[in-house]
Amino acid sequence: MSINIAIDGPAGAGKSTIAKSVAKEFGFIYVDTGALYRAIAYYVLAQGRDVNNAEAVEKLLQNIVPELKYINGEQRVFLNGEDVSDKIRTPEVSMGASEVSVIPRVRDFLFSLQQKIAAENNVVMDGRDIGTVVLPNADVKIYLTASAEERAKRRHKELTENGEQVSFEEVLEDVNKRDYADMHREIAPLRQAEDAVLCDTTNVDLHGAVDMLINIIIEKTGVKEGGCPRKA
Repeated sequence: MSINIAIDGPAGAGKSTIAKSVAKEFGFIYVDTGALYRAIAYYVLAQGRDVNNAEAVEKLLQNIVPELKYINGEQRVFLNGEDVSDKIRTPEVSMGASEVSVIPRVRDFLFSLQQKIAAENNVVMDGRDIGTVVLPNADVKIYLTASAEERAKRRHKELTENGEQVSFEEVLEDVNKRDYADMHREIAPLRQAEDAVLCDTTNVDLHGAVDMLINIIIEKTGVKEGGCPRKA
């Protein structure tokens, strides 16, 4: 029987980076559900359509084939056979992902794919509604967060290192807008599941955050870390 770890939290909390490291420690598959919504948003924007127009987005779904592939142990996102892992990380696509994620048919479109992956594998899956909707019976649920300022700081660093010309103020505004959109959407709003463990990483570095989650998972499941121990 597969072991499912659900990690939810706001944008920029470090979910993807931390979840990826935790999955590697246990030898589990990492599933970045947000990347799937980003792929849809990217396709809609590439077609010159409005991500806020539910009818237009729904019509495009028949042309979209999103896939998660694991190449050399790393998750890569494919859209209609093309690796779009890097193209889906822009601020425009990030906001677009929040917009398309409130469309019921989009959520239904991806829901079965996410559950199928979890049913067939030991997974660490992150997103906005994993513990509340996608995997309500997950073995471990974690709500990962950090202050808006800290999340904007991390995101700004990531974007500038990738050559994006954007100010910290713009990134902070984007983070606050996305928080509001995610927490106030009608369909599966972002919230902490009642049985989720709250983990605030505002003043915790990556190594400390990974250790925090590993200890929670071991305590709740009894599963041991796999592979070689991490280097300090």
